[in-house]
Amino acid sequence: MTVTIYDVAREANVSMATVSRVVNGNQNVKPATRKKVLEVIERLEYRPNAVARGLASKKTTTVGVIIPDISNNIYAEAARGIEDIATMYRYNIILANSDQNEEKELTLLDTMLGKQVDGIVMMSDAVTPKLHQSMEHSPVPIVLAGSVDESNQFASVNIDYFQASYEAVQMLIENGHKRIAFVSGPLQYTINSKFKLEAYKKAIIDANLELDENLIVSDDDTYDSGIEAWETLSALDNPPTAFFAGSDELAIGLIHGAQDSGRKVPDEIEVISFENSKLARMVRPQLTSVVFPLYDIGAVAMRLLTKIMNKETIDNQSVIIPHRIEKRKSVK
Repeated sequence: MTVTIYDVAREANVSMATVSRVVNGNQNVKPATRKKVLEVIERLEYRPNAVARGLASKKTTTVGVIIPDISNNIYAEAARGIEDIATMYRYNIILANSDQNEEKELTLLDTMLGKQVDGIVMMSDAVTPKLHQSMEHSPVPIVLAGSVDESNQFASVNIDYFQASYEAVQMLIENGHKRIAFVSGPLQYTINSKFKLEAYKKAIIDANLELDENLIVSDDDTYDSGIEAWETLSALDNPPTAFFAGSDELAIGLIHGAQDSGRKVPDEIEVISFENSKLARMVRPQLTSVVFPLYDIGAVAMRLLTKIMNKETIDNQSVIIPHRIEKRKSVK
């Protein structure tokens, strides 16, 4: 049977209020009484009921975390950043995978709220109108991590996706390329369409190069899509000599497609990716990549959430952390 606070109080011959004060670290308990209660707690292996404590204090010290896919290394980094800071501030987390599915996101949001979480960290490639509306009605604060809310209504932590992407394309332009392709994941995702693609177009136009729509390819963020993109783009009458890829898997597919066709990277073809996951260092040549620091984004998002939950002063609820491009061997 589960040991309750009643059992501890009876065994220690104290009131339940005294046990509660000991469990919660209240110093207004005599040392001898505290020692006796702690000995009983250890002997009975009593574990405080977080739900019951939450009902009494209106806090459960639990945070919901909704991410697209924990099996994806890049999202796993974000989850680790969130969990590390949550532990530091003595919060537990409930982690759930949304599979980047709107209906599942909505269901998980309701589920988290039903578990009486104190706050939520949400990662979503597309904050859809339905999701936005559901978040608006949340009774607890929500912080977006690596996700863009165009209304700026919710607290968020990101990098400057536009500037980072612009710098990546500019690097290829400075290396002398005039035919640069943009290979992306789904364009219904805000970061892909509103930032990466728009930055690519602006960099091309600013350099007085031809903006050729045939050099823009969008598909899934997968290795196979990268290979297919290579096959499509290399078959053009005037094929590209450089590629800005929206993810590491896409970039590796492009590199392997080029190598299978007898092209040398970076001597003949240059590739820059956006992500900088562990895969970027595993492929040969190693990938030059825009760093998407999801560990840092997750950690900062969790810290921002703790501030909001504890009603601390916040200077800016839309946090932009620094970005950089990690230069390796896929460009000269």
